[in-house]
Amino acid sequence: MRKKVEAVINKIKPMLEADGGSIELVDVDEKNGIVKVRLVGACGACPFSVMTLKNLVERTIKEEIPEVKEVVSA
Repeated sequence: MRKKVEAVINKIKPMLEADGGSIELVDVDEKNGIVKVRLVGACGACPFSVMTLKNLVERTIKEEIPEVKEVVSA
């Protein structure tokens, strides 16, 4: 599942990089379906980072990988 998550994150990165930020994969808990990521750069300090995490990152990952139950910030 980690490879699948990495592939989806690589699709999301250009959108975040356009705003001066990026995303790093920290951990994939396959047993519980939890993905831990870190928003960095402008995205890490942005007041809308929670919205980005849930509305963009989590939604996109869950659409492509149904086994993922939640994406959290590390």
